[in-house]
Amino acid sequence: MPKLLVLAALCRETFGSRTLPREPEPELIMDREEQVAAYAAAARSDGAMAAGYLFHAARISMVLRGCRSVVDLGCGPATQLSQIAALNPDIHFTGVDLSQRMLEDARSHIDSLGLKNITLVHDDICSLNSIPDHSADGVISTLALHHLPSERHLRDCFRQTTRILKHNGAVYFTDFGRLKSLKSVIFMAYMYRKYEPHVFLLDYERSLRAAFLFDELKTFASEGLPVDVEIFATFLVPFLVVFKTNDRRLHPKQREQFRHMRRNLQPRHRRDLDDLRLLFRLGGMVGDPFR
Repeated sequence: MPKLLVLAALCRETFGSRTLPREPEPELIMDREEQVAAYAAAARSDGAMAAGYLFHAARISMVLRGCRSVVDLGCGPATQLSQIAALNPDIHFTGVDLSQRMLEDARSHIDSLGLKNITLVHDDICSLNSIPDHSADGVISTLALHHLPSERHLRDCFRQTTRILKHNGAVYFTDFGRLKSLKSVIFMAYMYRKYEPHVFLLDYERSLRAAFLFDELKTFASEGLPVDVEIFATFLVPFLVVFKTNDRRLHPKQREQFRHMRRNLQPRHRRDLDDLRLLFRLGGMVGDPFR
């Protein structure tokens, strides 16, 4: 059965009267060697996260068009960040993470790609002591917010984002939305059990359990992020949430590059990418960069 139909079938459970409680991850920092390796491998060209990474790379490129300096909060092993930086060579990116092991892996990955437009910083995304006020043209974050241990930390992260942003700066955050049904969480977490190591799938399940509810994310974003940030979620089942400022027009060559990258995905990842495009379009997000 196509995943869209499976997700639709889970809607009754996801939006039921009972809500699965949030379970913050026992480790604030993803720092164990096997965790880092599994997470990085899942984002490679044939890994489980390949479609999502390309979707966000294209969307982020639209939002960041014209920026010169961008901060990535919770950059992890920099797989997503490196993809975005390679696609946007005129932008200088600062990747921030609290895990030294992640940053070591990130440095190796960046060096292997020969990228010169990324600086890595060891810092807490809830305080950003290393980033001056109003110094960034843009701030991005991909799948990092669920690592925050509490609502207070999430609020602090959003407030720090606004502090370091220049006036009319660009924002693109994405993270999981917590599903309300345990069956939905298990289905989503182990969808790729044929392809990915168990340590990655287990971390994925923990991440889904640790995510904030869509309504919580909307409330905290309205309190802490700039007023021009819009919030979108996947249609029917808000398992992915995006906060973003307005899109900017892509150069035709870059748009063609995204189409080419989509065509080069493995068929199952291309289907996943097209599912994401459809689910977010039905959720109100317009301006598809792959068209």
